[in-house]
Amino acid sequence: MLPPALLRRPLAAAARLALPRAGPQVRFATGPRQNNGIFYEIRTYDIKPAKMKEFLEMVNKYFHFRTAHSELVGFWYSELGAMNKVFHIWKYDNFAHRTAVRHALANDKDWQGKFISAALPLIDKQHNEVAYLVPWCQLRKPSKEGGVYEWVTFQMKPGGPALWGEAFRAAINAHINTGYTKLIGVFHTEYGLLNTVHVLWWNESPDHRAAGRHSAHEDARVVAAVRDSVRFLESQQNVLLIPLQCSPLK
Repeated sequence: MLPPALLRRPLAAAARLALPRAGPQVRFATGPRQNNGIFYEIRTYDIKPAKMKEFLEMVNKYFHFRTAHSELVGFWYSELGAMNKVFHIWKYDNFAHRTAVRHALANDKDWQGKFISAALPLIDKQHNEVAYLVPWCQLRKPSKEGGVYEWVTFQMKPGGPALWGEAFRAAINAHINTGYTKLIGVFHTEYGLLNTVHVLWWNESPDHRAAGRHSAHEDARVVAAVRDSVRFLESQQNVLLIPLQCSPLK
């Protein structure tokens, strides 16, 4: 039974007081996307095993026709964790920008004639996703050229960032704070398999990465943060990537 003081208040006010207070605002949210239309298209191609060398040579030779139309973030081929794959990331201001670029590419005779017509027979499978940088991450570059990149794909439990965002962010920050690796970007899918997060790291070499991972596994801060985040993890895949000559991220 409500106390007398509350009974004298309007019913709507009493109902509001009876409702539980909302929890803290989740910082890993979709809000920034509404004010900033920039997104990234992540393309993954499976290349026919006997044609990988030929495909990479064609990319380095003719990809300037493609980059004349929109911004390439990076282009890599897989070294460990996957075979005969290439990964490339494109930046767009909004969906209208992507549509205009795709239309221009379809009418670019150099791109179609010198690259697409020759490259398509070399490709076994194509996959693309649309993703946003998470609001707490800016796209970065390594302090120097060279080194290797690691593409880590996390499939999280359904529910989105409101469920697992804070724990995931804490795990990423714990790895950053060890200083053994450099974060390049964290991408959350919008089109493709949902609840997928791709994290791009940079290390000076595969051995440098291995030594850092060993140190991180003995760091109590990292262990605690990872232990909390894996409650929301369905699967994880790591791929070691080598940048191509045409890649802005080298």
